[in-house]
Amino acid sequence: MDAVTEREAVRWVERELERGRGGRIVTPNVDICRAVAADPALRELVCSADLVVADGMPLVWAARLLGTPLPERVTGADLIWSLSRLAARRGHPVYLLGGPPGVAARAADTLTSRHPGLRVCGVHAPPYGFDQTPAGIELVRQKVVAARPRLVFVGLGFPKQDRLIADLRGQLPHTWFLGCGAAIAFAAGTLPRAPEWMRGAGLEWAFRLGREPGRLARRYLVDDLPFAARLLTGCLAVRLRFASGRSGVP
Repeated sequence: MDAVTEREAVRWVERELERGRGGRIVTPNVDICRAVAADPALRELVCSADLVVADGMPLVWAARLLGTPLPERVTGADLIWSLSRLAARRGHPVYLLGGPPGVAARAADTLTSRHPGLRVCGVHAPPYGFDQTPAGIELVRQKVVAARPRLVFVGLGFPKQDRLIADLRGQLPHTWFLGCGAAIAFAAGTLPRAPEWMRGAGLEWAFRLGREPGRLARRYLVDDLPFAARLLTGCLAVRLRFASGRSGVP
């Protein structure tokens, strides 16, 4: 994880855009970390990103337990707003990719109303399963490349969005990409976000589970919660071993 605040991440992107350099941002949460732990190729996909910021509070807690604290949680749902503010101020065209039909266009309207001067150069909601065929992937790729954006928000879920971004980086070397999951739906208002107090308490997952139990119950309760518990206890054990070693306790 890069130990940066949201503001510092935006400044980083701003400096790189001014220098004509692109990049990609990955925002891991517990679910992404669980997938990465089981698949070396996914780990490389995440670790090779230009910015890796902690989207999940358990990752912030884990870093604190290790004695390598992160300054704050930095989410894709927040970055879509702050990077849009940057794009409006600097005149960088943005592209929204993902979500159900019509959601990206609605998110574009909301972002432009909040940030006057923001130029959205394209939106696209690929059909389900587009990534199962070379033709489907190529059509999406052509649409993004033809729009020539400087910032692209990709909300297709991990790892689909991140694999597509990695492919697009070669064709748009001066563009920054944010893999942002549900952030496009949040921006559009079609998917409500948890209250701020729940986000700060690390309970955003509980809010989303309550809204979509059928889709998220297994992911959150069966897969992610045990992984988060192992992660935190493992980090605590490492910290205690390090502390005992420094104090000379056998």
